[in-house]
Amino acid sequence: MTKYLGALDQGTTSTRFIVFDRSGNIVASAQKEHEQIYPKPGWVEHRPLEIWQRTLDVIEEACSSKSLTAQDIACIGIANQRETTVVWNRRTGEPVYNALVWQDTRVGEYVAHFALEGGQDRFREKTGLPLATYFSGLKIRWILDNVEGVRAGAERGDLVFGNVDSYLLWNLTGGVNGGVHLTDVTNASRTQLMNLDTLDWDPGLLEIFDIPRSMMPSIRSSSEAYGFMAVTGLRGVPIAGILGDQHAALVGQTCFKPGQLKNTYGTGCFLLMNTGEKRVVSKHGLLTTVAYRFGNEPAKYALEGSIAITGALVQWVRDNLGLIGSSGEIETLARTVDDNGGVYIVPAFSGLYAPYWKDTARGVIAGLTRYVNKGHIARAVLEATAFQTKEVVEAMEADSGIVLDQLRTDGGMVTNDLLMQFQADLLDRDVLRPRMRETTALGAAYAAGLACGYYKDTSDLIANWHVDATWRPNLQEAERARLYKQWKKAVTKSFDWIDE
Repeated sequence: MTKYLGALDQGTTSTRFIVFDRSGNIVASAQKEHEQIYPKPGWVEHRPLEIWQRTLDVIEEACSSKSLTAQDIACIGIANQRETTVVWNRRTGEPVYNALVWQDTRVGEYVAHFALEGGQDRFREKTGLPLATYFSGLKIRWILDNVEGVRAGAERGDLVFGNVDSYLLWNLTGGVNGGVHLTDVTNASRTQLMNLDTLDWDPGLLEIFDIPRSMMPSIRSSSEAYGFMAVTGLRGVPIAGILGDQHAALVGQTCFKPGQLKNTYGTGCFLLMNTGEKRVVSKHGLLTTVAYRFGNEPAKYALEGSIAITGALVQWVRDNLGLIGSSGEIETLARTVDDNGGVYIVPAFSGLYAPYWKDTARGVIAGLTRYVNKGHIARAVLEATAFQTKEVVEAMEADSGIVLDQLRTDGGMVTNDLLMQFQADLLDRDVLRPRMRETTALGAAYAAGLACGYYKDTSDLIANWHVDATWRPNLQEAERARLYKQWKKAVTKSFDWIDE
């Protein structure tokens, strides 16, 4: 049998291709960053063609590093940054505009307009999502309304939409020469255009948002054969798994039972709890989303707490303030002080996501005195991630009725021991890091592996999961309460900075 699985992990800041063996160990990998474009305050864009070129580059580089060919790869899975919106010409392959990234807030006026009738939760019953700048549907509408000639092209049937998964799949399977145009249920559930009951595009929502149905990809499960590689040295290898990155991490962490959850510490922070075949409608600011769907099995759902800015705050300190030379230096700088010196940073750069959903919030630094130095700022940067996670955990427990006994973590920030210890202290729960930290790519590989018969069932995947490190709480309750109270006060200072 073929030895390995491939996973394309296209994230907010970089693209990776990782080859895994049957035990979930990395055999080969390559990674390349792409440019972050900020044309105006609140606007965030990527160049789709740059992402496509990075994709080709990392596939070739990873395979070349170990002399891997198509005969060595059983199948490939795709994990992708969710909600990031691409519209392109199906006849030429050319994007009509830069990709609008999930963090982009330019559709705030649309959010306010559609909320006038029915409020922010107007579409929550159908989609599980509040009206917010986060999701793809309003980004499509903005491109249709603001880029010359696009609406006419869409109505002629020349233009198509996709989150990044659809855009890459179309190109990988041939592009203008027969590329397949589809998405999986997890990505579709992040558009605010899919009905969670039918798992199909909702005609009423498409009409309200004024988006032609012809633009939309077909919706399939997260684990099935979609098409074959038509480019690179992996021509002919099946592409058989697609998952939005956070759903892929849930699968990579083998959270297959209702009540199991994981938290991914990346550009943003995303806490997902598997709720099984039951849709739980949140009353505490969380999202209801499709967790995954394997083949013809019923879809599994999840509650999600989405935090916009966590690792991106470290990047901001590095790139905009120049306080550190690399992201890894943030922990060293934070360890030069014993505490945050009374400083709290609320990184509402794109508004506040869960559990507040306030598009008009903006970032604040509170509690500054002459005593504060850059070490305190660095510590407050890390603590902001843990505070935001605690808020989401409280909402998750309130919605689910389940008191969490531990937190499984993954993502780039989990190598930061200071952050992980503070997270355990703040939650008063054990925090666990798995041995394999690339759980997003691993989840995509697992979805593909299930579809192509590389694995028998999910029990094979569960056997691969092992703990690498555990952090146990070590903070007095009075101090925990004091820190959290001050954080809550700082959050209120970020509210309504932008006038409606």
